[in-house]
Amino acid sequence: MNAIPYPLAMAAARGFGWFAFRVCGFKRARTLARIRAVFPAKGEREVVSIAVRSLQNVLQTGVEMMRAPKLDRSWMDRHVVEGARYKDKLQAYVDEGKGVVIMVPHSGNWYMAAWSMAKYGLPLFALAARQRNPWIDRWMKRQYGDIEVLDRECRETLVRIKEMLEAGRAFAILPDLRVRRPDVSVDFLGGKANVSHAGAMFAVRSGAPIIVAQMSRTDGQHVFRHIATLRPDPKAPDKKAEAVRLTREVMRLLDGAVQERPGDWYWFNKRWILEPV
Repeated sequence: MNAIPYPLAMAAARGFGWFAFRVCGFKRARTLARIRAVFPAKGEREVVSIAVRSLQNVLQTGVEMMRAPKLDRSWMDRHVVEGARYKDKLQAYVDEGKGVVIMVPHSGNWYMAAWSMAKYGLPLFALAARQRNPWIDRWMKRQYGDIEVLDRECRETLVRIKEMLEAGRAFAILPDLRVRRPDVSVDFLGGKANVSHAGAMFAVRSGAPIIVAQMSRTDGQHVFRHIATLRPDPKAPDKKAEAVRLTREVMRLLDGAVQERPGDWYWFNKRWILEPV
């Protein structure tokens, strides 16, 4: 995948995704049931099309993860639409001095949102879970490139996140969907999801704005879509309640983004977000 040209690698991923779903039936029944439940008015042909595009997108994201060390700034100029402009927009929030929390869903190549902004010079850091296989864990850490990645299981991580936001850095986070313990119940994709309020709480405690964004694939390129900017209320008497309010607003915005481009969404997630905890 590193040796062949990028367009050919993407075509191979799309072809394998089509074959895996339509011929091999990869997670077919479960995935189609999820999409039908969220979009009961859609016909069967469109439901299948959404599932195929979703699997193709996941495989393309995997290929880009393999090629990540080669994705330099000139590559971003060619493949990320107006990436430098979006970086400048985010940098303006960072320059306010309280850091910024960037929330992106599992849509399009969510890694590309971070890779591109880091290549353009945004002081970015993120969280990642430690992989069970130590070889895979080391490989993934190498693929993150210019992004400083904190270990989600480390006890010192929460303190470091607060310090890094106060130092005026950008925190990229995927909203933690279907956390294992009851947290914030939100309306999402026509059902109820149990999500973590931790990301919003970092913004509340530091005073950082929350950027809600989506990365999408369009005509072979990546588009960073800035959906909204949310700001915590500095006078809120109850910080947790304010974090819960912001979490629900983030999920409302992401719900609209997913429903607008359902083929970009990760329907194959092992822990389905609308299942009971």
